[in-house]
Formats: sequence, structure tokens, C-alpha cells
Amino acid sequence: MCGIVGYIGARQAAPILLDGLKKLEYRGYDSAGVAVLNEGAITVKKTKGRLKNLSDMIDGGHKIPGTIGIGHTRWATHGEPSDINSHPHTSESGKIAVVHNGIIENYMKIKEFLTAKGYTFVSETDTEVIAHLADYYYNGNLLETVVKIINKLEGSYALGLISSDHPDQMIAVRKDSPLIIGLGEAENFIASDIPAILKYTRSVYLIEDNEIALLTPNGVTLYNTDLDEISKEVFSVDWDIAAAEKGGYEHFMFKEIMEEPQSVLNTIGPVLRDGLLKLDKVPGRISIVACGSAYHVGIVGKYVIEALTRIPVEVDIASEYRYRNPIITEDTLVVVISQSGETADTIAALREAKKQGAKIFGIVNVVGSSIARESDEVLYTLAGPEIAVATTKAYSTQLTAVYLLALSLKKAMGELSAEEEKYYAEELLRLPDLISAMIEQKDKIQYYASRYFNAKSVFFIGRGLDYALSLEGSLKLKEISYIHSEAYGAGELKHGTISLIEEGTLVIAVATQEKLFEKIVSNIREVKARGAVVLAIATEGCELIEECADGVLYIPKTDPLFTSSPAVTLLQLFAYYVASLKGCDIDKPRNLAKSVTVE
Repeated sequence: MCGIVGYIGARQAAPILLDGLKKLEYRGYDSAGVAVLNEGAITVKKTKGRLKNLSDMIDGGHKIPGTIGIGHTRWATHGEPSDINSHPHTSESGKIAVVHNGIIENYMKIKEFLTAKGYTFVSETDTEVIAHLADYYYNGNLLETVVKIINKLEGSYALGLISSDHPDQMIAVRKDSPLIIGLGEAENFIASDIPAILKYTRSVYLIEDNEIALLTPNGVTLYNTDLDEISKEVFSVDWDIAAAEKGGYEHFMFKEIMEEPQSVLNTIGPVLRDGLLKLDKVPGRISIVACGSAYHVGIVGKYVIEALTRIPVEVDIASEYRYRNPIITEDTLVVVISQSGETADTIAALREAKKQGAKIFGIVNVVGSSIARESDEVLYTLAGPEIAVATTKAYSTQLTAVYLLALSLKKAMGELSAEEEKYYAEELLRLPDLISAMIEQKDKIQYYASRYFNAKSVFFIGRGLDYALSLEGSLKLKEISYIHSEAYGAGELKHGTISLIEEGTLVIAVATQEKLFEKIVSNIREVKARGAVVLAIATEGCELIEECADGVLYIPKTDPLFTSSPAVTLLQLFAYYVASLKGCDIDKPRNLAKSVTVE
């Protein structure tokens, strides 16, 4: 879940490393460090805290000269955030430096082995064993040394290594953690993600598991673990570089909410132009597997797919999927959802399902990511880069993707008439405008945020699709504002949770489903009778809810199956304004990181 970057060429490395790390801070920001090789010696500078601390320490990189180096921004796993636990880590001789993203599961066994050989450890990290292993196996050939290292490692890793004995070489390798190689003119790069190097090159290699890259200023050679050379197509990045910049907005999160109408249109357009997805086979049952916000998309997907197709759908948290020994039959379609396509738990669930013979349908944003490559079919959301840790436009485009999948399934079953297809296509094409209409209400949303930003505990309630939406609204609020928040099916309140409602407790009641409107009104009255303050989210035309709620925000009318799309934008903006009023670090919430590449 950390971010790594490396440079080898003719320019000064440290400023380029800092620039790349700035684009990767969404992957972790507990500490940061760089190692730069110059005149036969490696200089390491690292510090606890945000990247700015490191940048100030080394004067924007100008204090450490050298044209080859590696950098790291950390999300702590082994050992607390500290200067010592920060990366890069070096061998005792100081001749080898390494950066690492992932988790070495057998590091204690390796540490015991190396300690018995006389090696001394100074940090609590699993990564330090890699640096000492490199020293132990080093035979003058850095490439052969790396092969010996990875043959001993168990777990996940993306590694970048440099050695003072090889001032014109950098080695990179991956297993279950993302890594790309950037190809420049007389310079080359490594990085965890494309935005880190987009300023310098648009030509990259997408490195797969157990592929090793040997970088020099003049070229990149790829090998397998037997050190046989391998060839790979160059991937050309077509993003506009501005997509990974704030573009004048105060926060990436706000910018990305503003981009939702276009992002949703990007998801819809290609599929509708082709007349929905062409599915080879209609499954007998569907399992949706995902983490975090993507899991909440899956719950929406369950309601929508079952309503349209009557195909039974189960939704699993990816980190739990393997451990319940899932039942997979030959007619099971496993749908995996991930923004990055590199979410470790989701990849592990995908591989377990595939091992048992399931067909995999991936919904991902990043072209060429692990999930994209390993799925049998892929629907790209085409949201563009999402930098803020709290997802917004990626969630909205994933919602759109599950709508498209549901309609495609119904069509493949022969149950979608031409009239219905036209109707649903028109409703989908209205979504960008409906989301824009929610954005236009941002001043009113900000007003309600100013009324309730001091809440200590918030409950979201809803029924049906509104319950699924409440899960995401609650998560968005808690992860960026640090307000305790929980989401419940409104009918579950009376089974225990209502005991927590007291005078002044904020309850956000989502009421966009017309068929369930009277039910949710009854639940609002239940919490009001216990002293709750209620902010309701309703569809235009349902003004009766004003009789029982303290405040109401309205979404435009659309097909009931699609109400989550404009409503989630409303809830994202509410969370954003609450966090802003509380003075929180919105793009980088404490303890979180964007792309969760550790289990």
C-alpha cells in the first residue's frame, strides 16, 4: 500500500523522486525517504510524517546530488511510523538500498536466519530483511542476487534496488503488488502507479508477477525468474496530465466530485454505442466480491441485478471470501470490483474463484491492472485517475457499470424488449445531468453540513437500495471527518440500535424508493420520538417528508433502480463539507491509503 518510485538517467534524481512521490502520497503518507547514488556512495534521507518534511530536509532534493535513486512514501504495516522504520532500507555495508511495497510474510524466519549469521537489525520492518538478504547473497551480480532474494520471500512485494557497486543499474521486481516501468529518452523510471511518472513519459511497461526489470540510463531489459529475457508490449498512456492535478480546486476530492458527470458518461457511452455488453453465457448465480466502497457498489448491484433478471446474487467482502470456503458451481459468475485493479484482497478472492472454475467479470478503472489481466471479461469504468483517498467518481462509475451489467444480463436472457432497452438507455444517459443537478445544489448541501458538522455520532438509515446507499454515505462521512457513523437497514433499528438514539442524535434518512416511502417515514417518526434530529434525502415530489424531518435535500426523479447515482453525489458533498468545516485533511485521512495492496 506504499508508493515507490525510481529514476536512472542524466538528470538529478532527488527532485524527480520527490515529484513522483508527491503523486503517490495517496498510497501512504506516514513517512517518506529517498536513497541517491553519487560518486560510489548511497545517501539515504528519510523522515516520519508527510512528504513535505522530507522535501524541506533535503531542500527539494538539491542537497543530495546523483543521477540514480529510489524513493518511498509509507503506509505503516510492520512497525510504527518513525524515522528508523521509514524506507529506503540499506544493507549493513550501506552498499545496497531497497524500497518495498507489500508484506513479507516469512520475514521473522528470515530475520532469525540472518541474525544467526551476524546481521544486526535496526528497524521493526519486514523490508529490512530484504536489504540484508541482498548483502548475504551478493556475488557481484545484482540481477542474480535479486533472483536469490525473491526465491526466499513469501508474501507480496514490489521492489526497487540500487547498489553502489553498479552506478548504472537499477533492479525492479514484483509479486502481487503493482509496479510499472517508465521508458524515457536516455532515462528510465520505476513507480507504483502511472501518475508518478506521467510528467516525464507516456510509454510504460506494465510489469506482471515474477517479472524482473534491469534498468540502465539507455534501456530496460526484462527477465523471468530463470533470467531468460522476455519481451513485452509498450503501453501508451492516453491520460491528460491535468487529470492527475488539482486544476485550481482546493482538494482532489472536490475536483473528482465535479468530474463525476463526465466520468459517468465515459462509462456509459462505449457500452451503449455497442448495444450493451455481449455476454457469452447467462449465469445461474452471481457472486460479487469487493472491498470498502466497491463492496457497497456490490450491494447496490445485488438489488438491481436481482430486480431486473431474478438471477440470485450474493455479495462478499473480499477479505473474507476465501475463508468461508465459497461454493462455486460451473454456472457461477464472479464479479470483482476494484478501482485500482490491484486491491490485494480482491485479487486473492479472484484467484480462489478462478481456481474453482468460476468465470470472472472484472469492473476496474485502471487499464492493464492485475484484475483486468486476470479476468475473463472486463468492463472499464474509464473514470481517469482518482487521487483523493476517499473514492467519489470511481464509486459513481462503478455504480454505472453494475447498471450496465444488469441490463446486459437481462438482454442476454432475451427478456429486454426494444422498448425497455430504449427506456433504460435514456435513463442512463440522463444520469450525468442528474448528477450535475446535485452539484448545483452544493450551497444548500453546505448549509446543512454547517448545521450538523459538530455531531458526535451519526446514523444513516434506509430500506432496499437506500440501505445500500446509506452504507456508502456513512463510510464517506466517517473516513474523512472522523465522526462516528453507522448505517442500518431502517427496519433493524428497533432490534437494538435504537437504544443509542438520544436527544440531538443526527439521523440521516434516505428515502428515494417510492414503494418504501411510508415505511421509512414510520422509522423517521420512531427516531424523532427518541429525540433524534433528522436530515432526510428524498426524491422531488415527496414533500410530505418535510412534515416529519428537520431538514430535507431532494434528488431529481429517475428510475427507482438508478436513484443511488445522484443521491451518492449528494452524500459525498455532505461529507466533504462536514470534513472541511472540521478542518480535516480531506485528501489524506489519517491511517488510510488509496490502493490497498496488502491483505
